[in-house]
Amino acid sequence: MRVQRRQDKTRRRGGFFSMELALTLPILGVVLFALFEFSLLFFARGEVVEACRVGARRASLPGATEEDVDEEIRRVLNPRLQQNMQVDVELGRHSGDVVTVAISVPMGAASPDLLWPIGYRLGGRQLFAATRLVRE
Repeated sequence: MRVQRRQDKTRRRGGFFSMELALTLPILGVVLFALFEFSLLFFARGEVVEACRVGARRASLPGATEEDVDEEIRRVLNPRLQQNMQVDVELGRHSGDVVTVAISVPMGAASPDLLWPIGYRLGGRQLFAATRLVRE
């Protein structure tokens, strides 16, 4: 008799593990996708900021043109981030003027849109960086 009861308890509890897995696996998947997507976005943001700083440094040098700044930014920035990139450059005319370089890159170029099933979309969102320096 006692052996029979133990087998019944084991048989009744056998579905708990599969039910727990079915409930927690989608949550774990969303967390992993979010971690992957946001790490790609943070890495891309660092690249955009670095490219903006390099471009502003070039713009602060005497004789710099907007083409020189754009070329310097494209040298530093990853080619996939250069697609649909917008660069705004304000060059000062004289030494001591403020030089501004701003870069805007679509988030969709930096990361796949993995979280769209839960309502978080990257469409229409931008990675943005701006740097201001004094012209030499």
